[in-house]
Amino acid sequence: MSEKKLQQVDSKVYKSWLQHLFVEIDKQKLKAVMQLNAATIQHYWWMGNDIICKQKEQGWGAKIIDKLSVDLIKHYGSDSGYSVRNLKYMRQFADEYPDFPFVQVPLAQLEKNKLFLSTLSNFTVTADGEFVQVPLAQITWYHHISLLPKVKDPLLRAFYITETANQGWSRDIMLIQIDNNYHKKMKSLPNNFSSTLPPLNSNLAEAAFKDPYNFGFVDMTKVKQEIDFENQLASKITDFLLELGKGFSYCGRQFHLNIAGEDCRIDLLMYHTKLHCYVVIELKAVDFQPEFVSKLNFYISAVDDLVKSPEDNPTIGLLLCRSKNNTKVEYALRGLTQPLGVAEYQTNKIIEEIKSSLPSIDDLEKTLND
Repeated sequence: MSEKKLQQVDSKVYKSWLQHLFVEIDKQKLKAVMQLNAATIQHYWWMGNDIICKQKEQGWGAKIIDKLSVDLIKHYGSDSGYSVRNLKYMRQFADEYPDFPFVQVPLAQLEKNKLFLSTLSNFTVTADGEFVQVPLAQITWYHHISLLPKVKDPLLRAFYITETANQGWSRDIMLIQIDNNYHKKMKSLPNNFSSTLPPLNSNLAEAAFKDPYNFGFVDMTKVKQEIDFENQLASKITDFLLELGKGFSYCGRQFHLNIAGEDCRIDLLMYHTKLHCYVVIELKAVDFQPEFVSKLNFYISAVDDLVKSPEDNPTIGLLLCRSKNNTKVEYALRGLTQPLGVAEYQTNKIIEEIKSSLPSIDDLEKTLND
């Protein structure tokens, strides 16, 4: 009887419900992990702050941490997290962040740097309007204890805390990005977002895109034309999405549109889950040319009319070129009403330089014949 009832289950309804459960279970698990992380960081801050207060109150020196560690481990066990080293980190953490659970960044200082302002624009401003409050529990304790000695400036710390959370960086990746001066190399791509999008959407778009993009995973020795480049990005979609950044989802390549009875194909179509909009990406294997913008503008309009739903925000265009002149880009974007940006991409230059220094097949044949 039970088997017959099971056979009568609508498979489409069941699959839809199952997918819904997957999403909701993942959300609940993530929520539980984040709550545990927040509780751990709060406990460690409290411990560190209490150590500071006792040292000031009693005039105790650094040796008290050694004694405290021995007694806490004796009571709670060796894997309790109360080693001398970790207790010192707790004290440093509490000392560095007196406004826990936030790091407070002066708004006046933030407004001087467009990149940091875009990254931190979603966080709460204090009642007096002087500080932006960036939550510390966005990243794990192990991220924090690695960040503390590497980055001293509170504004820069707030930036790396937020970027680490937004991009899903592991601790090792975060440290690599810090060592590579990610905050200096990352800059907003030339765009017209401020004149084509509402202020909040414009700031979010500024934070979602960058210039340049690193496509070192592409083997340029196999790229003879633009379609080869596109094929490699599509075949290595995980690497491509990681480089684009958090929020991008892949809709398809050579995305078909029927415009006035003519078949048109977009190189790559994405959807950005935070911006709530489609992103049209055009790839160019050559340097920027102003006419590229016109074609991208055309595709943005078409996606807005033929693909976008009323709930979606305006479609954004991203033009990726081998190199560009920002003055030419600025002139090409001036006066356009569709939001778009132009960025360069970097590939494995060493391979390209080796390839360019090698003789061609024609040269080799000529040499052999001679």
